[in-house]
Amino acid sequence: MTVIDQIALKIIKEQELIIGPLAWQEAKKVTGLRIIDSRHDSVTIENGDNRLIIDKLVSQYERLFGRASREVSKEAATPLLKELASEQIPSSLK
Repeated sequence: MTVIDQIALKIIKEQELIIGPLAWQEAKKVTGLRIIDSRHDSVTIENGDNRLIIDKLVSQYERLFGRASREVSKEAATPLLKELASEQIPSSLK
């Protein structure tokens, strides 16, 4: 699992703590993000720009639950961001 995959999973899991299984349903709507197995916490970023797919995931939650969900996503991803070069960090997590 790549760092970007781990970031996506961490964001989904943190959102799940707040909104429950709806977090996985919303993640499934994001083009380029593939839920391999939600019961075993397995996701992957497929085609496209990884940064944009993470931005779409963050936006999906923000669209439904507002600015607070963006902050939850940022906090969830923070420990993993140090493994990325600054130009690899999605704008929604800066």
